[in-house]
Amino acid sequence: MARDLILEIGVEEIPSAYMEKALADLASIAGKCWRDARLAYREVKSFGTPRRLVLFVEGLQERQEDAHIENRGPKRTAAFDSEGKPSRAGLGFARSQGLDFANLEIREVGGVEYLFAVKSEPGKAAAEILPALLADIIHALSFPKSMRWGYYPTRFARPIRWILALFGNEVLPLTIDNIASDRISYGHRFLSSGPIEVPDTEAYFHLLEKNYVMVNQVERRECIRQQVAEVANRAGGTPINDEDLLEEVTHLVEYPTAFFGNFSPSYLEVPPEVLTTTMIEHQRYFPVYGPDGELLPGFIGVRNGTEQALDLVVAGNERVIKARLEDALFFWKEDTRKPLEDLVPGLRDVLFHERLGSLQDKVERLQKLAVLLGQETGLGTPEHLERAAWLCKADLLSNMVYEFPELQGIMGRYYAIHSGEEKEVSEAILEHYLPRFSGDRLPQSGTGILLSLAEKIDNLVSCFAIGIKPTGSQDPYALRRQAIGLVNIVLEQQLPLDLETVLKAAYDNLEVKTDLSREETTGEVLDFILQRMRGVLSERSYAYDVLDAVFALSSFDLGDLYKRVAVVQDFKQSPHYNDFMVVFNRANNLSRKWDDESVDAEVLVDDSEKELWRAYNLVRFDIHRAIRNGDYLQALETLAGLRPRVDDFFLAVMVMVDDEALRAARLGLLKAIANLCHMVADFGRIVE
Repeated sequence: MARDLILEIGVEEIPSAYMEKALADLASIAGKCWRDARLAYREVKSFGTPRRLVLFVEGLQERQEDAHIENRGPKRTAAFDSEGKPSRAGLGFARSQGLDFANLEIREVGGVEYLFAVKSEPGKAAAEILPALLADIIHALSFPKSMRWGYYPTRFARPIRWILALFGNEVLPLTIDNIASDRISYGHRFLSSGPIEVPDTEAYFHLLEKNYVMVNQVERRECIRQQVAEVANRAGGTPINDEDLLEEVTHLVEYPTAFFGNFSPSYLEVPPEVLTTTMIEHQRYFPVYGPDGELLPGFIGVRNGTEQALDLVVAGNERVIKARLEDALFFWKEDTRKPLEDLVPGLRDVLFHERLGSLQDKVERLQKLAVLLGQETGLGTPEHLERAAWLCKADLLSNMVYEFPELQGIMGRYYAIHSGEEKEVSEAILEHYLPRFSGDRLPQSGTGILLSLAEKIDNLVSCFAIGIKPTGSQDPYALRRQAIGLVNIVLEQQLPLDLETVLKAAYDNLEVKTDLSREETTGEVLDFILQRMRGVLSERSYAYDVLDAVFALSSFDLGDLYKRVAVVQDFKQSPHYNDFMVVFNRANNLSRKWDDESVDAEVLVDDSEKELWRAYNLVRFDIHRAIRNGDYLQALETLAGLRPRVDDFFLAVMVMVDDEALRAARLGLLKAIANLCHMVADFGRIVE
């Protein structure tokens, strides 16, 4: 027989950010508990609202499965003494297993005989062991921040107020500190009439919904999504598509009701990012956009309750958002009273890092580095690059960014436009922060691309130079994210960039005492960037052996490395690939330990080796030219064309002959061919 089980942990409101992980942990911990306890079940689910975490186990068996236990003990030679009697080791093992020595078995494992204790353990009734298991599950839950209450030792996200534990219609007795389990639950804090007596697991969800609690968070999320869409449609608009906001609101309410509120169109004078940030971050409202994609003067909120007195709720929320937007409008007007460049001198009083100087020092480094990047890549103009770098941090001193730090760069762009700066400069102020997170868009304007690279390179070099490096999961300066952003920008734009020159220039711009030398810093930063690049390319499904082969070459050009990786991966599927690998393997295997690729053609005696020498000389200049031009596919196909000559060579001659001069010439010829192959990648690392 099987019954359903429900454990409801009633608490004070849990922060919404804790809920998704808590629900996942609750289900996974419970599943492991049932498996370890030999309790079969059909399905484990977890549900939650701000005031409860619910474990629902469907079809939990009423009795444990019987256990057949086999424990291996000491070797037979150690279990008996010289007279064939049980030794202390053998007797001790029997005693630890609760068996007589005579009941132990001797079995052979890997040619060695051991004592074995074989016993059966009958399963217990589930109701007998479940209380302890449920208590273990509760204690096993962890949260980003936990708390204790009263003088009790239990730590939880918020104080536990009640515990409902039902196995079918039977209450499972357990106690957490001063809270004993019962069949009592509680509905909506304000709409429910009081304690709810739950007769059995089948009635639980119906009774909770009757008392204005939607326990299933998935159903609650979809209900909110549908309500928000319907309210927006009635207002003639479309709500923002923000899954993070939807998830947060889902875990803030138990019984959702969406409503539409208005604010004065005069606030639309403020940039839309400010309005949406105010609505989302401060009030958890859903902004609404009109058919033209422009922000409407309204918002959608989600009430934790019914439609009763909804007009009062709307009016209250409209008053709150009016105050918020009034502040935003004030900040906007104050900030735009003067041009953006007037804020720049104040950067000298803002510390970037105690060892790296002020924000003004950083801006000056960015100017030099951006201009150098422009010379290396041919993007942008020195005038635009210097101007954008000069202004890119100025909005950090604005009232708006002080209030909304997440708008840095965004507001700088708006203030630059308002100040009459050129479009290229204004866009670069925003784009130099991109990408801000995984999946974020990349900069597109020439000035923005170079300023973004300058920002990331300066951060990486300056931090590494003074000993700040990511360790394990610790990366307080987000250097991994910045290196990944740098890689993605270079790869998308296919920039011809010599990182060695740029990294050394960034180091030379540091007018501070460093912990590492110029060469040490450059080497460590390059290795760090290449590690991130490997990760990026692995996520793009490039094979690990191809990455090993290409990254074995020393290169400061990320674009060139990427081109080689793409060519080698595609070449593995080419009809020329097998011929090439025969040429490479036959030449490389014999000459691996030979360092000299010079060939004394006068000592060559066989027609096959003379023909291979002539063929090599005919193609080597073509291969060098193809590699200089970045045409790696042409180089590989040309090398593959040597296979007939290589096959004839190995059929006709023996390389390791006694004649030292002849042996050296033949090894030199093979080494020269292998070195041509290695100019594209280390094909010895390719897994065939």
